[in-house]
Amino acid sequence: MDKTDIIIVGGGHAGAQCAIALRQNGFTGSIAIIGRESEPPYERPPLSKEYFAREKTFDRLYIRPPQFWDEKEVQMLLGREVTSVDPVAHVVTLSDGTSREYGHLVWATGGDPRRLSCVGADLSGIHAVRTRADCDQLMGEVDGGVKNIAVIGGGYIGLEAAAVLTKLGCHVTLLEAAPRVLARVAGPELSAFYEGEHRAHGVDLRTGVTVDSLVGDGRVTGVKLGDGSIVPADAVIVGIGIVPAVGPLIAAGAAGANGIDIDEYCRTSLPDVFAIGDCASFACDYAGGTVMRVESVQNANDQATCVAKALCGTSAPYKAFPWFWSNQYDLKLQTAGISLGYDQTVLRGDMASRSFSIVYLQGGRVIALDCVNMVKDYVQGRKLVEAGATPDIAALADASVPLKELM
Repeated sequence: MDKTDIIIVGGGHAGAQCAIALRQNGFTGSIAIIGRESEPPYERPPLSKEYFAREKTFDRLYIRPPQFWDEKEVQMLLGREVTSVDPVAHVVTLSDGTSREYGHLVWATGGDPRRLSCVGADLSGIHAVRTRADCDQLMGEVDGGVKNIAVIGGGYIGLEAAAVLTKLGCHVTLLEAAPRVLARVAGPELSAFYEGEHRAHGVDLRTGVTVDSLVGDGRVTGVKLGDGSIVPADAVIVGIGIVPAVGPLIAAGAAGANGIDIDEYCRTSLPDVFAIGDCASFACDYAGGTVMRVESVQNANDQATCVAKALCGTSAPYKAFPWFWSNQYDLKLQTAGISLGYDQTVLRGDMASRSFSIVYLQGGRVIALDCVNMVKDYVQGRKLVEAGATPDIAALADASVPLKELM
């Protein structure tokens, strides 16, 4: 049986960055990445933005050029996945029937798109936006004349897809079960702003609606809502979150409910097994110690680096600052911190100008910012969050006052 010093399961941002960081920190042992897709690691966020909008070709999405992995002696085991883990023998079994022994295992599998469970969910023409294959299939249908599209889910993926499809000349109906879009990640003010923007661009955006079933004969032709009405659709995009891809590790005895539980060094409850990225659940310092998964490139990259340093003998607890971004139309949203538990918001600037920031506070302390076309606020606001600043509210609301002066 082949033995590899460090096996990384998952070929996304977290897995790729872990291998990169291991070599950067002087690790000279053997490394293998096991990836479900046949492609070398590539960036995911541009799939629902620049790639789908044809603004970037796929070769520009590679995290590193394909030849990089050979140069760094990182073995790529692509087009396969781990089906079981034996934590005692330190062995993983792959979908091709082979087994491999590991010294340390890094679980970086991310998640699978959450699927609809209603009647009609198995019809053709229903899409996720998670992989290159997902986007290529949908792009092919749009190129083939599909123009009437329903998007189920008003999170970032759904909104970004709606923005691009509208730009491509499609008629988009966006359906969100919650009373507002972005309900899990932002306050009502930002939700209302983006709802207005999408409607102004022609999106038929409906909140507080439930999906009863999907209708069609072999291929989807519409979405039946809870009130019995039917939204015509030649294709449907489902963007209702992800399910952490952790089955084999949970079956092996790893602790976890919403993903895999990790400690401050990204260690799981299994010996010599780490977990990082979208599939890892941890106590987040920037959310008051709330145990949660953070789905972002920042989190994936920084946890990967944390693990690499631990494996190279320079352990340090994970304390990275969380940040996020989203591009929709000509709007660049940058988020610093996590707004969970806020009890006050302060608006800087004018929403009508489409350049403003919303500051989230808890007990007078700045915990997060949502900055729309306000790069300076984002850069300077990070410092306020990191410092736990308690600025004067009147000065905070004055957009002419630089945030760096409010420390």
